[in-house]
Amino acid sequence: MKRKSRRRKKSPKIENITQGILKILKSESNQSFNYKQIAAKFGVNDASSRNQIIKKLSQLAAKKQIEEVERGKFKIIPHVNTYSGILDITAKGSGYVIVEDLEDDIFIPNTNLNKALHGDEVEVYVYRRKRRGKSEGEVTRIISRKKNEFVGVVEIQKNYAFVNMQDAKMYTDVFVPKNKIGKAADGDKVLVRLEDWPENADSPFGTIIKVLGRPGEHQTEIHAILAQYGLPYDFPEEVEAYANTLDTSIQSSEIKKRRDMRSILTFTIDPKDAKDFDDALSFRELENGNYEVGIHIADVSHYVQPGTILDDEAYERATSVYLVDRVVPMLPEVLSNNACSLRPHEEKYTFSAVFEINNRAEIKNQWFGRTVTYSDARFAYEEAQHILETKKNSIPAEISLTGKTYTTDQNIADAVLTLDELAKIMRAKRMRQGAISFDKVEVKFGLNENNEPVGVYFKTSKDANKLIEEFMLLANKKVAEFIGKQNPKKTFIYRVHDEPNDEKLAALQNIIGRFGYKLDLRDRKTTTKSLNSLLKDVQGKKEQNLVDTLAIRSMSKAEYTTHNIGHYGLAFEYYSHFTSPIRRYPDVMAHRLLQHYLDKGKSVPEEEYEEKCNHSSTMENLAASAERDSIKFMQIKFMQDHKDERFLGVISGVTEWGIYVEIISNKCEGMVRLKDMSDDHYIFDQDEYAVVGQMTKKVYQLGDEVYVKVKHADLIKRHLDFTLLGSKEDMA
Repeated sequence: MKRKSRRRKKSPKIENITQGILKILKSESNQSFNYKQIAAKFGVNDASSRNQIIKKLSQLAAKKQIEEVERGKFKIIPHVNTYSGILDITAKGSGYVIVEDLEDDIFIPNTNLNKALHGDEVEVYVYRRKRRGKSEGEVTRIISRKKNEFVGVVEIQKNYAFVNMQDAKMYTDVFVPKNKIGKAADGDKVLVRLEDWPENADSPFGTIIKVLGRPGEHQTEIHAILAQYGLPYDFPEEVEAYANTLDTSIQSSEIKKRRDMRSILTFTIDPKDAKDFDDALSFRELENGNYEVGIHIADVSHYVQPGTILDDEAYERATSVYLVDRVVPMLPEVLSNNACSLRPHEEKYTFSAVFEINNRAEIKNQWFGRTVTYSDARFAYEEAQHILETKKNSIPAEISLTGKTYTTDQNIADAVLTLDELAKIMRAKRMRQGAISFDKVEVKFGLNENNEPVGVYFKTSKDANKLIEEFMLLANKKVAEFIGKQNPKKTFIYRVHDEPNDEKLAALQNIIGRFGYKLDLRDRKTTTKSLNSLLKDVQGKKEQNLVDTLAIRSMSKAEYTTHNIGHYGLAFEYYSHFTSPIRRYPDVMAHRLLQHYLDKGKSVPEEEYEEKCNHSSTMENLAASAERDSIKFMQIKFMQDHKDERFLGVISGVTEWGIYVEIISNKCEGMVRLKDMSDDHYIFDQDEYAVVGQMTKKVYQLGDEVYVKVKHADLIKRHLDFTLLGSKEDMA
C-alpha cells in the first residue's frame, strides 16, 4: 500500500514586505527595531512570516538600505533613495513628486500617496528605478501641507456629512461630524478645513468654516474661486479701522522733505474703468533742448509702515486680484482709491524716477526720490490714442471719459506726442537687444447691472498702452540698475525671468511646424528674433491665440528674488517692480529699500527678503489662477445663453479622451469627447496631434477649423462640452 505523502501547509507570503519594512523603519527613523517588533507591526506571529522578515532584513542590510546598529536591531539608513519634493496629483488620482535636483519626476501610484494631497511637500522613497522610463516611489512623510482648506459641496446625512470636492486633483472627500456642520444646508457649496486624518480612516475629518451659498449662483461661484486659492474677499474690520485713522492730508512739513514738482505738467493715462491711478508722467522741455520726463508713483510706503496691521495685511495678500466682475484690492479703499490714487487736480505724495532724455531717447541724467506732484489731467487709453492718431487735442464724445466732446490743453497733447516718439525709439532698441514682443489678446466681458455677461470683446495693446508701458519699464529697469550696480552689493527685490527650457522650445517648434512656421534655435539672438517673427506672422490668423498661448508656455515663469539673473523676455540685465505699489507688495518693498539706500543705509538681510520674494511669487501665481478661473466661469455663463447657436472654432488641444476647441469669435474653449463623436470610432494619434477615424480615416488635427455647438455648460465644475458638427471644409 502506497503511503500518502504529507505536505506541510505553506504559510502565506507577506505582500509588499520590502516596502512595508522600509515604511516601518522610516516612520520612526530614530528608533531601531528587531524582527519581533516588525512582525508585530505587520500583525503576524507565525514562524514562516517571522522567517520572511528575518530574511528580508538581512537582504536590505546587504543592499545598504538599512543598517544593523546592534545585534538583531535594524535602523533605516537616511537619504538612501529618499528625496523631498512637491507632490503633483493627476486627474486620474495618482501623482508625481517634483524633486529639484532630479531630472525626472517620481511617479507615485494612488495606493502609495499615504494621505498626501496635491501641492504638499513630501518625503518620498524610490523603490523602483527607471522602469519603462519612470522612477516609482512611495510617500513616506508629509513635510508640510500646501493648504488645509478646500471648497466643495456638502452632502448631509442624519448624523454626519461629507464634503465632495470641486477640485479634480483632490482625490478624497472630507468627513464632517454632526457638531461641525455649522449652518450649512444639504447641497450648499462650503469651505471645509481639514482637522485630522485618523490612521484607519478613508477620508480626512474636517469642520465647515464658511457657507459660500448655493452652487451655480454668481456670488457663490466667485467667492468659491477666491476661497479655493485661499484669497480673501473683504478686509478684517480692524484693518479697515486702522486705515481710516490715517492722516491722508498733504502737510507743508512733509512737502519740505520732498522735491516739489507740482508746477510741472503731469498727467495719467489708464484704462477707462480704472479706479486707482498709481503712476503718472510729467514732461517739460529743458533749455538745452533735452526733455525732463518724470515717472511718478504713488508713495504707498509713506502710509503703509512696517510693523502695522495694515502692512501685515498687505504683505499677506501681496497682490490685488483682478476677477472679471471685481477687484479684490491689496489695500483698503481709503488708500487704493483715494490717498494713494493720483487723481486729477489733486496734490499727492509720490516716489519718482526723473530722467533727462535727448531726442534719441538716450538717458543723460537720472534722479530718484520722494516728491509731491499735482496731476493736471486724466486720460483713458482711448483718448490718448486719439491724440496719437489724429495729432489733435480735441477728444470726441464717443471716446471721452465724460461722454462729451472736449479740447485738452495743447501742451499736454504735444507732450503725449513727444513721449510717444521717445517710447517708440526705446521699444525698437529693446527689440534689437533681444526682447520678446508678447502682445497676447485679452478677453474682456461686457457686464450688465447684475454682472451677467452680455458680450465679449478683445483688448489689444495700442501705441498709447505701449507709451505707458515703455516708461514704466524704464523706471523699473533704472531703479534696479541703480541698486544692482552698487559696490559693495546691496540686497534688493528683482523681477527675474530665466531663459526658456530647450525641450519646451523644441516642443513648440514641433507644433508650429504644422502651421508652416519655423523657429531658429541656434542661439539666443536667433531664437528671440524668430520668436518675434512668429508672434508677428500669426497676428489675425485663426491660430493666433493657440500659438501665442503655446509660446508663452514655452517660456520660464517670471518671479521675485534677491538673486538677480536678469530678465530674458525684456532683454534687461537688471529689472525690478517699482511702478505699481497700490496693487503689488514687491513694489512697496522696492520703494522702502530704495529710500533706505538713498539714505546711505547698510544692506538688509538677504534671507529675510528672499522669503518675502517667495511669498510674493506664490501669491501672484494664486491670484493669476483665480483670475483665469473667473474668466472661465464667465465664458461658460456666456455660453449658457447661446446653446442653440453654431460656432466656428479652432482645435486647440488633442488628448486621448477628446479634442479641445476654442471658438474664434469669443475665445471660449470647450471639449468634444471622443465617445460623443458618433460617426466613427476615433483613435488619438499622439505624434500627429490628431484623432483619426478607424473606418473613414477622417482626421481632426490641432489647428483645424471646425463647427461646434454647446452640449453642456457646467457652471459648478467650470466645464464646457461641445458637440462637433463637422469640419469647416465639410460644411462649406
